[in-house]
Amino acid sequence: MVCDRTSDNQPQIIIIGAGIGGLTTAALLAKKGYRVLILDRAIVPGGCASTFKRQGFTFDVGATQVAGLEAGGIHHRIFSELDVEIPAATPCDPACAVFLPGENTPINVWRDPQKWQRERQKQFPGSEPFWQLLANLFKPSWKFQGRDPVLPPRNLWDLWQLTKAVRPDTLMTLPFTLMTVGDALRLYGLGDNLRLKTFLDLQLKLYSQVDSEETALLYAATALGVSQEPQGLYHLQGSMQVLSDRLVEAIEKYGGKLLMRHTVEQIYTINGKANGVKICNQKTGEIWTETADRIVANVTVQNLVKLLGEGENSLENLLPKSMVGYKYRVDKLPPASGAFVIYLGVEESAIPENCPPHLQFLYDYDGEIGENNSLFVSVSKPGDGRAPQGKATITASSFTDTRKWWNCADYEELKQKYSEEAIAHLSQYFHLTPDKILHQEAATPRTFFRYTARDQGIVGGIGQRIPTFGPFGFANRTPIKHLWLVGDSTHPGEGTAGVSYSALTVVRQIVNC
Repeated sequence: MVCDRTSDNQPQIIIIGAGIGGLTTAALLAKKGYRVLILDRAIVPGGCASTFKRQGFTFDVGATQVAGLEAGGIHHRIFSELDVEIPAATPCDPACAVFLPGENTPINVWRDPQKWQRERQKQFPGSEPFWQLLANLFKPSWKFQGRDPVLPPRNLWDLWQLTKAVRPDTLMTLPFTLMTVGDALRLYGLGDNLRLKTFLDLQLKLYSQVDSEETALLYAATALGVSQEPQGLYHLQGSMQVLSDRLVEAIEKYGGKLLMRHTVEQIYTINGKANGVKICNQKTGEIWTETADRIVANVTVQNLVKLLGEGENSLENLLPKSMVGYKYRVDKLPPASGAFVIYLGVEESAIPENCPPHLQFLYDYDGEIGENNSLFVSVSKPGDGRAPQGKATITASSFTDTRKWWNCADYEELKQKYSEEAIAHLSQYFHLTPDKILHQEAATPRTFFRYTARDQGIVGGIGQRIPTFGPFGFANRTPIKHLWLVGDSTHPGEGTAGVSYSALTVVRQIVNC
C-alpha cells in the first residue's frame, strides 16, 4: 500500500488529478482530518495552471490570470481556511486590451466600473442598456454564488443548500435563464452591431468556450462582470505555479499525500459504489490497486467515463443504468476546443511601452475565432519572476479543433506552420525581430494530452451553452455512489476560481453525506 494510514478511523479519500480543483479538494479535506491521497501523472502539480522553465524563463502553461483573490473571493476564502499565505498578486488593469481587425487602438476592459462604462460608451455607442442588463444580472448572480449553492442538486441535502442560497433578488434572474447573449443583443436592437458582437465573441470564448450566440446570458453576466472592482483579475507574482505551491503546502501541512508521476488507469466499483482505483507508477512500471472510501476525479467528464468503462468493469455490464445515460450525454456533447500555444522568451525591448499584461487580437472579421485568426496574449512584467532582468515572456494561445492535430498527415509541419503564423501576427504589435527572440516553443492538443491526459488534449471545460450551464450542467455528484467529479466540467467550472468553487462544493458534500 502507498498510504501511511496513521489514523485508520478516518475515511480514505483518493483524488485523481492534481489540477487546482483536485489540489483544493485535497487540502480542504486534509484540513478536516480525512486521509487524503492525490495522484497525478505529470511531473509538477497544477494541471493547466502549472508552469515550466526554459533558459531562465518561466512560462505559465495555460491559465495566466486569477480571479477571487480579493477579500471574500473564493481563493481568499480557501487560503484563509487553510491558514496558508495568500499569493502576492497585482490587479490586471485593464483586465484585457482587445484589438479588433484593422484597429490600432484597443478596447480596454478597465477595472474601475466608471472608467469601463466610459470606455464601452465610446467604443459601442447606444449599447448601454445592454450593459446595464448585464450589470443588473451580475449583482444578484454574484451574491447567489457567494452563498455556496449546489448546482445542479442531486439529493435533498443539495436541494436544501440551493434553496438556502435563494433570495428575492435571485428570482429576478429566472426569466433570463433560457436566454443567450445573442438573444439579449437582439432584444436591445444590437444584433447587427458587428464590432460589439465580435468583442463579446472574443471575450466569451475565453470564459465560456463558445460565442455570444451560444453562451448562456446569466453565465456571461458573471464572466464579463468579474473583472471590475471590487472583484478583479490578478497577475500572480512569480508564476501561476505559486497557486499550486500554496495548496501543496497545505496538503502536506495537514497530513495528506501527493504522488506525482502516478497514473490512475481505472476506477473500480462494486454494487454501484466506487471503492478503489488501479494505479501505475510511471517511474517503475509497478501497478497495484488502492482501496478508498471516497473517490474524487479531477478530470474531464470524457476522461471520467473512460476511467469507469475499461476492461471487465464496463459501463454496459456492471455499472448502473444511470451511468449508461451519463455516458450517452457525454458522447452527445459538441466537440470541445483545444489550444495552440506559442511560448516566447524575448528581449525586454521587444515589448512596447506600457504594454498591458493581457491582450487579445482578432486579425480578420471573416475568419473564425481561433485557428490563429485570434490570439490571447499574456506578457510578463519586470520583476514578476517570469524572466531574467532585461528579458520578458510572451505566451500567445489560440483555440483550435483537436481533431486537426490528431488526424493531420504531418504533425511537425502543421506545428511549424502555426508557429510561423502566430509569430507573424504577433510581430504586428511586438518588436519580434529574430535577434530579440531568445527562446521559442509551441504546444498543441497533443502536448496537452501528453502532460495532462485530458481527452484529446481539450482545454477549458464544457461550453456554457443553455443545456450545460448551471442547473442543466454536470453535477459534482456522479451516478456512482462515493464518486465525485471536480474541475472545469462541473458547475461553475472554467478558470481557477470556478474549479475552486466546485472543489468547495465537493468537500461540503463529502463532509455532510
